Amino acid sequence: MTDGILIGEGVVLDARPASFASRSAGALIDVAVTVAGFVLAFWLFAGVLVWQTDVVAGTQWGRAALIAVFVLLLVVLPTTVETLTRGRSLGKLAAGLRVVRDDGGPVRVRHALVRALVGVFEIWLTAGAGAVVTSLANPRGKRLGDVLAGTYAVRVRGARGWEQPLTMSPALATWARTADIRRLPDGLALRARQVLDRAPRLAPASRTRLTDELAAQVEAYVAPGPPSGTPAETFLHAVLHERRDRELARGRSERERALRQAESLHRLPYGIADPRD
Repeated sequence: MTDGILIGEGVVLDARPASFASRSAGALIDVAVTVAGFVLAFWLFAGVLVWQTDVVAGTQWGRAALIAVFVLLLVVLPTTVETLTRGRSLGKLAAGLRVVRDDGGPVRVRHALVRALVGVFEIWLTAGAGAVVTSLANPRGKRLGDVLAGTYAVRVRGARGWEQPLTMSPALATWARTADIRRLPDGLALRARQVLDRAPRLAPASRTRLTDELAAQVEAYVAPGPPSGTPAETFLHAVLHERRDRELARGRSERERALRQAESLHRLPYGIADPRD
């Protein structure tokens, strides 16, 4: 099945992995931006640190600054950008791509951090050869960082949406808000969403069989279970609807927290009182 994925923030994506050409184009743009960052950093480095009067101190500070620049540009910056944009770096934005989890959900800090850390080795230390080989060998075009993080790149531009919207039965609304819905295994939420989207076009017997099977699998990750007598299809709609709403709320909360932290760091040098006052 290759229908769309609705990720937590409500963006419709195509389930099919992005092509090698589009991934390569996005990666080249990201590499170019990073190289430009290195050039700017080294220019500042040469202008500030090389002219230190104390050569030893200058060398020590220079090494520390060099390490800090590498960590900032190769790990911290990519992790921050992918986390705040939910998987879209500048290169991916230009190529119309987004990095998502294997279940179609938005990437979080740990996914972006793993991708950035592994990328130091497979992209920069091997001049991209490691990423190319792994990507060509993987059915979804994953590089090693994606394999370890549980992510892959999909195409956003031109992706198709769902024909059937998720609906919440009024009888299940209260139950869904209080239920403990754990993270579903990779692919299970996608299969359920695809079946619900195709349900009106399925034969009645096939529709009942598929929704019953999926409801039984999904119910293992929900506690307490739905009220007795709840139809399987109604239950699946309610779980996926609530899961999407929680992802949306969590994503907004994370973005607001990151913005508050950024504002606090920006104000910090000016907001610290002088102890001599």
